[in-house]
Amino acid sequence: MLVATPIGNLADVSSRALDALRGADLVLCEDTRMTARLLTHFGIAARTSPLHDHNEEGRIPALIDQLRGGSRMALVSDAGTPLVSDPGYRLVRAAVAAGLPVSAVPGPNAAVTALVLSGLPPQPFLFLGFPPPRSAARLTAFGRLRAAESAGLSATLLWHEAPHRLADTLADLTIQFGDRPAAVARELTKRFEEVRRGPLSELAAHYATAPARGEITVVVGPASEDAADAQDLDEQLRRALAQNSLKDAAALVTAATGLPRKTVYARALALGKP
Repeated sequence: MLVATPIGNLADVSSRALDALRGADLVLCEDTRMTARLLTHFGIAARTSPLHDHNEEGRIPALIDQLRGGSRMALVSDAGTPLVSDPGYRLVRAAVAAGLPVSAVPGPNAAVTALVLSGLPPQPFLFLGFPPPRSAARLTAFGRLRAAESAGLSATLLWHEAPHRLADTLADLTIQFGDRPAAVARELTKRFEEVRRGPLSELAAHYATAPARGEITVVVGPASEDAADAQDLDEQLRRALAQNSLKDAAALVTAATGLPRKTVYARALALGKP
């Protein structure tokens, strides 16, 4: 049983989720300390065991054997819906392959909550987990998305991000996507919930001087139908050249536009001359 848990406000837990946790022989947790707080709050005396990225693969055979033997298991993450940017997929895949029943108790999800609060088009949307931690890798990943948009992708984009990387990530998003409408959702359902909306450049500037805290989701609006005209080659190159060498800027814009590398490099060279 996959059991969604609150993303911050304990009042969001469902009665069905509590019943599932009370009835479980074993509760598999991303972090047993985090889950212990939830269980203690609701007076649930369940046996817990860690299941995370570092041990999931190795634990699967024994867990499948226990499930075959009739053990009732509940899988939770630290907060929200299991498997969505959290461990558990490999175990679920193994259980399905073994012909074992898998069910879920739906509930809170930070990405979907941020999406509906953002004021941006809710469908279609594409959730991408956490972006790469280093700027060069982030820009490459964002460039691939821009290339996909050039090929027809049109969706609202969502990422989770760590507070100490937020300003840099917003700056990299601005380089690759231009000044699109966006939103930063922080501490959702908690006392200091905040949803700040605006163009990417404004959000990047704000969080560069006002560092964020807590759990964060970034939402970026889809490319407009005339994005190819609005984000012409020179504009993209100027943004990239502001923070990268000429060679790197040309490579990033080549990835984002799908244009021939020689064409982009030649224009970058012209723009880069004093």
